[in-house]
Amino acid sequence: NTHSCGVARDGTLRWVHGLLPHALDSWGLPIAAETYDGFLNDVNGHHVTFEHVAAALETATSGPIEEGSVGGGTGMIAYDFKGGSGTASRLVEAAGGSWVLGSFVQANFGIRSELTILGVPVGRHLKGGEVRSRPTGSVIAVVATDAPLLPHQLKRLARRVPLGLARTGSIGHNGSGDIFIALSTANADAFIAGEGPRAMAFLPNETLDPLFGAVVETIEEAVIDAMIANQPMSGANDLAVRALPHEALMELISRHGG
Repeated sequence: NTHSCGVARDGTLRWVHGLLPHALDSWGLPIAAETYDGFLNDVNGHHVTFEHVAAALETATSGPIEEGSVGGGTGMIAYDFKGGSGTASRLVEAAGGSWVLGSFVQANFGIRSELTILGVPVGRHLKGGEVRSRPTGSVIAVVATDAPLLPHQLKRLARRVPLGLARTGSIGHNGSGDIFIALSTANADAFIAGEGPRAMAFLPNETLDPLFGAVVETIEEAVIDAMIANQPMSGANDLAVRALPHEALMELISRHGG
């Protein structure tokens, strides 16, 4: 929730301190982010509590990530359809190795006429029920990989996120707040506390194109998944947002040879 970022941040600190009392003897800086949910949500209701934050952390599990109207994606609207959370991943062959790259998107941007899926301008045909239809909203994207990369190489991955968003029709409106971050789970041993020099592995720059392509593909797919995995929703002030109609979408894609 937009006005609960502070609660999420502070609640995380409380939870960590309760679990590991001495872990924060110096300081802690957890990150909380949002995309605006004020159309569907009572944004000033302050309904998120420390207990909600603790429950989310304590019940977190590995495995497939829920998509659609879940968590921070609950109040999202994408291309004037019900938006939310979406994910996608690819297995990438690069530099003589096999690597996994996955992307998570919280989709809350775009106007209906821009929506493009598999190159088909479906938004121009799937009209009706537009609730925002103005260039506002935001998007958060997290790209994660087990490929060993240096910080500047991860920044290069993050810079490919807009290319995936553009495939869905976005032009990056002035009113859209966009937050992109990329991380690698490799080289964990290099960051263990202790003295002495460390060694880190990284892929050569000239081998990164397959990872760049995976970023573009997974971001595009994650945005579409955020809408496909959704249902209609009625929210604050009886605002109703329709879901992306699957049958009509498939008919359009088929008609255009997708």
